[in-house]
Amino acid sequence: MSTSLADWRRIWHELGAPAADEALREQLIARWSEPHRHYHTLQHLRECLENFDKVRSLAQRPAEIELALWFHDAFYDPARNDNEARSADWARASVLQAGLPPDMAARVHALVMATRHDATPEDADAQLLVDVDLAILGADARRFDEYERQVRAEYAHVTDDQFRQGRGRTLTTFVTRPRIYSTGHSHDALEERARENLRRALARLDGTMRIPPLQ
Repeated sequence: MSTSLADWRRIWHELGAPAADEALREQLIARWSEPHRHYHTLQHLRECLENFDKVRSLAQRPAEIELALWFHDAFYDPARNDNEARSADWARASVLQAGLPPDMAARVHALVMATRHDATPEDADAQLLVDVDLAILGADARRFDEYERQVRAEYAHVTDDQFRQGRGRTLTTFVTRPRIYSTGHSHDALEERARENLRRALARLDGTMRIPPLQ
């Protein structure tokens, strides 16, 4: 899977839409290409789509997950806390605009909202999508370190102390969870490396920070 026009058309065909809105794809690509983005870019979207391709067979409604991935960071402003809600609303409106059922629009909306990462989703497809979104935490050390630099660049408007405190809280939230990944596939493939990456990142932020031991 990719961000190609062919794959965009395939998603909407699988969803049952009479046609794919090609202008909508261009609008989304423009959003993902905004100059203030450094991590939440087309690179991240493509990595998500590639990672989802590996677990697509586990999905109940794969086309809905794939569409939700396209929208999950459509709005991204690090100074706002409603990015997921705005992105989810756009996704729902787009599904309805395509003439597809309201229950499908509601499911896609819920999938995007699951990427707030404020709770472990109960829905199996949402678990799959969230694990795909969080796969970066279990990336190899080189890519993870690049990701950390990209996130810092997106928060260039805050001081080092502010970033250290905020980022430390975010990373600690993940590393203290009993499981970072909900699905068996992602847990087996990524959990251990994700915890190693998170501890290393926390140590860089503050050498005196108490980092929970490996489980």
